[in-house]
Amino acid sequence: MAEWNAYYRNEDEEEEQEEGEQSGGDYKITGRDSLVFLVDASKEMFIKGEDGQPSNFDMTMQVVRSVYTSKIISSHRDLMALVFFGTEQSKNPRNSFKHVYVYHDLDEPGAKRVQDVEALRGGKGAQLAAETMGSGETSLGDALWCCANLYSDIKLRLSHKRLMIFTCRDEPHGGNSTKDRQARTKAGDLKETGVVIDLMHLMKPGGFDVSLFFCDIVSPPEDESELGLQLEPCNKLEDLQKRVRAKEQKKRAMARLKLCLGEGINVAVGIYATAVTARKPGAIRLYRETNEPVRSKTRTFHTQTGSLLLPSEIKKAQVYGRKKIVMEKDEVDAIKKFYDPGLLLIGFKPMEKLKVQHHIRPAVFLYPEEDEVKGSACLFSALLTKCSERNVFALCRYISRRNYPPRFVALVPQKEEVDEGKVQITPPGFNVIFLPYADDIRTLDAPQCPVASQTSVDKMKEIVSKLRFKYRSDAFENPVIQQHYRNLEALALDLMAPEEIDDLIMPKVDQIDNRLGPLVQDFKDLVYPADYNPETKPAAKRKTANTGGGAEKKPKVEVSEDELKAHVQNGTMAKLTVPALKEACKHFGIRTTGTKKQELIDALIGHLGS
Repeated sequence: MAEWNAYYRNEDEEEEQEEGEQSGGDYKITGRDSLVFLVDASKEMFIKGEDGQPSNFDMTMQVVRSVYTSKIISSHRDLMALVFFGTEQSKNPRNSFKHVYVYHDLDEPGAKRVQDVEALRGGKGAQLAAETMGSGETSLGDALWCCANLYSDIKLRLSHKRLMIFTCRDEPHGGNSTKDRQARTKAGDLKETGVVIDLMHLMKPGGFDVSLFFCDIVSPPEDESELGLQLEPCNKLEDLQKRVRAKEQKKRAMARLKLCLGEGINVAVGIYATAVTARKPGAIRLYRETNEPVRSKTRTFHTQTGSLLLPSEIKKAQVYGRKKIVMEKDEVDAIKKFYDPGLLLIGFKPMEKLKVQHHIRPAVFLYPEEDEVKGSACLFSALLTKCSERNVFALCRYISRRNYPPRFVALVPQKEEVDEGKVQITPPGFNVIFLPYADDIRTLDAPQCPVASQTSVDKMKEIVSKLRFKYRSDAFENPVIQQHYRNLEALALDLMAPEEIDDLIMPKVDQIDNRLGPLVQDFKDLVYPADYNPETKPAAKRKTANTGGGAEKKPKVEVSEDELKAHVQNGTMAKLTVPALKEACKHFGIRTTGTKKQELIDALIGHLGS
């Protein structure tokens, strides 16, 4: 029998739960995300910008390639498609629609698709597009109808469907009212089936007026945090990438819970992870002859009879006082359950009561879920406004999922911020700060160190003030992960060499030296002695005569028989180290079949008990 707490995950693993899944509530997102790029292929899209700026078509292809590669890394199971409208040639299922060219069907992104999009970039890409598709008449209604057929042909369950239109023409039909009406009707049909239509309009001479046609085509924002229709067109690649990145992926909640403000007053909220540690994906085992992934299975057998054990035949136990306390999983669940999942408001505290040392793990973000409980957004907004005005945080009891212990959290208000392009930088809501229990707080004795002189402190203050800069975590990429994916990309796309990365965490020595000037040498003269050289290695310590110059041997770990019996009687054998248990087995002449700690303890208990 193994210890029954092996049934359960560690609390620190909570944030590693799969996105969109909530085992403690009634809501669970299933299915895949899907995204269709609907790109204008008219002649206006291929006109290059001023001062050597890339054409709108080239910028669009760069963005499509960027999204393809990011999807391969972050969520390779999502479906993506690339469709051109306003082409001379036609290519679509059953060739039902003229001037619509389906370049990529709705499917998972792969290396071949990235190479196809890469071939459409630059001057050669424009030439290839002209030879393959050309530019012809435009019927946005037929293009939307074709995209609707792409969605209807998919038999998989889709959790989110989005369509992005890239164009630089505010009147794609040139004032043809029949085609305009057909496009509006088809856009309405798509929106009724759950497809979200976004417009990524690009710069053109004279400006882009969305009110002429596209204001009736695009979908309204899904909630207050969702970006609506942007009035200003994109004239830079960075602006276009920022807008696409803000809309390309549905924001999935880690959990959907109820925030209880009082008896009978509940607000539906979603828990979102604002930052998740990026890790390199694990290696996949392949069968060497067919290069296909292999799956491993584990079976448990009886040690004496060798018979296969079913899950119902396996019990978990905890040793206490030389006895194995066997408990069923349901019994342990009942012991560990405190309350149902959710947030319970306890009270309010001034913001100055929240200290830096209270942040014991990454915070999560709280946002209302109007679809779950009507009126949640209104009440949540009122609570957020009052907490911001009075500079207080809400103290709550938080239980994330069933059979999880309660935590005290601080709900810190956060106001909405937007940049010059009206793109949201930070959404409105509460940051959930996990607070420590009394057992988590430790008192440390500060080390006794020599006190620096005030002159040295002032000189170091000058150095620190010279080296200050505004830190942003999103400005620094992990060089190890970036290099890993560059290598994979080079292998998948048959590149000659991986793209070089710029390691942004390396210090810029020349820039630091220019900023500081003579301050460093002045500080060294104040602190270090005149003959001090930090480059020289310290002298090696001489060995004493009685050591003999040989390698130091580890002392034997011996435990007397009386001490062992006392440990057995008190049920504290687990406190002994593995070397001590091995030495005890060797002393008593006990042969063990394994070297695991529990096996050594069982062997000693069996010997001493007999």
